[in-house]
Amino acid sequence: MDVFPDFDGIGGIGDLRAVIGALLTFVLITSVLMLIVSAVIWAIAAANGNYSAAGKGRTGVLVALGTAVLAGAGVAWMNWLIDLGQQL
Repeated sequence: MDVFPDFDGIGGIGDLRAVIGALLTFVLITSVLMLIVSAVIWAIAAANGNYSAAGKGRTGVLVALGTAVLAGAGVAWMNWLIDLGQQL
């Protein structure tokens, strides 16, 4: 049995794919930029002894890294689920 989602069953699915792709690109670019900014803030604050700001910078690094990982892993997870559905 060949189980596969019907991507053409909804009108305007091409536009939806374009919007989702653009949003994914926006999320990844924003998270990488925030990772860089937070890492710089963390380094400067730790070097100057401002441990409160260093903690906030570290939190920013972890949140930005988690966001990038989740956004990237979402595509791989969806592809894995589609492949798993074909094997049923």
